[in-house]
Amino acid sequence: MPSFDAVNKIDVQLLDNAINTARKEIVNRFDFHGSKSEITLDKKAMLIHILTENEMRMDSIIDVIRNRMIKQHLNPLCLDFGKEQYASGFMVKKDIKIKEGIDKDAARKIIKDIKDSKLKVQAQMMDDQVRVTAKKIDDLQTVIALLRGGSYELPLQFVNMKA
Repeated sequence: MPSFDAVNKIDVQLLDNAINTARKEIVNRFDFHGSKSEITLDKKAMLIHILTENEMRMDSIIDVIRNRMIKQHLNPLCLDFGKEQYASGFMVKKDIKIKEGIDKDAARKIIKDIKDSKLKVQAQMMDDQVRVTAKKIDDLQTVIALLRGGSYELPLQFVNMKA
């Protein structure tokens, strides 16, 4: 039976390229001359650490990171912005978590939307992905179009399409 998996995965190399390019852009920008701004990517913990002087610069850095991610064809919806913590002195620190995988609530919403479409497909949750199977490939393509139009607060990719 034809099937596909709906997943939320981030290409770590593309993310690393986006962060490195953002770091270079921040160093060369006029409004950041003489600032002590740092951007680091922790690939194992999937965190972006930002340290800068004030909230205005923090917002600018986040905007640069979003723009660089878009240029690398990464969806910025995968970023989970926490609260800003004030580090020592007048520095502002922020850790941005990178969301990977589909959590249970989003998977339930995806499965509910698929069942509400009344298509002859089966959807099931498997770890951090949703597998959809059907008798016809056309039904699977309709489900993909349905999921692309939905709002699930996370970027979806469709992999392992088997006929």
